[in-house]
Amino acid sequence: MHSKASQDGCPTWIDAAGRLHSPAGADARIVSLVPSLTELVFDLGLGERLVGRTGFCVHPREALRAVPKVGGTKDVNLARIRELAPTHVLVNMDENRRETVDALAAFVPHIVVTHPNTPQDNLVLFALLGGVFGAEGAAARLAHELRAVLDEAAALRAALADERVLYLIWREPWMTVARDTYIAATLAEVGWSTLPAVEGGETGAARYPAFDWNAPWLAGVERVLLSTEPYRFRAAHLAEVARLAARPALLVDGEMVSWYGSRAARGLRWLMALRRGLA
Repeated sequence: MHSKASQDGCPTWIDAAGRLHSPAGADARIVSLVPSLTELVFDLGLGERLVGRTGFCVHPREALRAVPKVGGTKDVNLARIRELAPTHVLVNMDENRRETVDALAAFVPHIVVTHPNTPQDNLVLFALLGGVFGAEGAAARLAHELRAVLDEAAALRAALADERVLYLIWREPWMTVARDTYIAATLAEVGWSTLPAVEGGETGAARYPAFDWNAPWLAGVERVLLSTEPYRFRAAHLAEVARLAARPALLVDGEMVSWYGSRAARGLRWLMALRRGLA
């Protein structure tokens, strides 16, 4: 995703799928199929243009009560979206199905595809949405804040020893994250290196591999992190996991680790405080 000048001098932006986008204008009607992007729309000052969102889009809670739901991130209600007549639909390569995007493209003028895989990728995301929807000032403020937090995280990594962790996202089957996911990259910013040391590729199940507790690489794990989403791990699961892994287990807020967009800076600050508290 990056911006460039078109041949006639009008600014344009290219999204993660290579789609070209021009400035949308003040009459843009946005449907967001990604919770973190919905939050970002509001933090860019574009909430009044949001006409639809998924049931998983819950922040900012009060403002979203008036925004119609269009299903989930995977089970999208295409008929409802058609009724809302959006000019733009925001999607993500990990969170939404390709067939859904293809179906939307048949009647929505502009599909904006995102795919941040590191906290730094949010800088490009801010520029993309800020540019397309005329919110360049708010996007620049978010980028400035994120750059400052990334510098703080780099200082923390220099001060603390790296720790190898297993990050759990599901139970039965037990599932974790590959190293080329946004989650793993976010954890790496605060010195938490995820195991197994595998990459899952651009999309697909390999990005979130299943494993069993006899896997040899588990011997290198120093701490297990249980995420509160997508599986709703709770404190009651800590004893079970600590027994299975024979390692300390810690419950973490999944939103703070996995949500990109405007949540990135806040999430990194939350993770840095957590790491300092364990040092």
